[in-house]
Amino acid sequence: MSDASNVNASMSGGATAVMAAAAPVLDLRGIGKQFGAIRALHGVDLSIRPGEVVGLMGDNGAGKSTLVRIIAGNFPPSQGTIHFDGREVHFHRPMDSRSVGIEVVYQDLALANNLTAAANVFLGRELRRNFGPLKLLDHKGMEARALELFRELRSETRPHDLVKDMSGGQRQAVAIARTRLSNAKLVMMDEPTAAISVRQVEQVLSLIHRLKEQGIAVILISHRMPDIFAVCDRVVVMRRGEKKADKPVAETSPEEVTALITGAKEAA
Repeated sequence: MSDASNVNASMSGGATAVMAAAAPVLDLRGIGKQFGAIRALHGVDLSIRPGEVVGLMGDNGAGKSTLVRIIAGNFPPSQGTIHFDGREVHFHRPMDSRSVGIEVVYQDLALANNLTAAANVFLGRELRRNFGPLKLLDHKGMEARALELFRELRSETRPHDLVKDMSGGQRQAVAIARTRLSNAKLVMMDEPTAAISVRQVEQVLSLIHRLKEQGIAVILISHRMPDIFAVCDRVVVMRRGEKKADKPVAETSPEEVTALITGAKEAA
């Protein structure tokens, strides 16, 4: 093993020890969900600590989206409890989950192509300044804060650039910067590297590393095995609404995860 590899392994081991000692920021216990006669989730336990990146994998219909929507507050679970920051919470709408520090970066990113990066970061949360009896948009203030956020993420995205002219990696930076504006403690990312170039994939994975460095927990929903093994500390595999595995990536392999996803291996 090279000296660089030894350093990386040592740093990774130290980070793992710190995370293991920290209390979970999110703790799901016995989560189930029924839609009429359809059982979408059953008995799902999941915890994630500050600064931890957890990959969530599974085939279509495995229950990933339902689980994410429950955490995001789109609908409540039929069974089970959600604890966030050490207390039990009940989400009835997305605003409830956002109020405690949960943000979601959806696959379509929900960006306005005709607006600038700064305007997208502050969309719905615009800064205003007083001008006599009027309250005007504080464009300079928003651009300055957006620039700070992009620098924190080590992104080359510029606040005044139009989103429609951006690469996939830059668009992800805008979406992630928006989550930082609200001081999120948990960010869930839905297929962030789908349909973008190899270089842009590297940019997105670097953004995930930045979130991790800042102590933010990340749930990465992805079908891309290399991305999961590149940035995640653990991988969770769902199949038919149940959790079939929850393992450190260092203790599994792409072949085992594939077997778990397809059912060639029942559980791990």
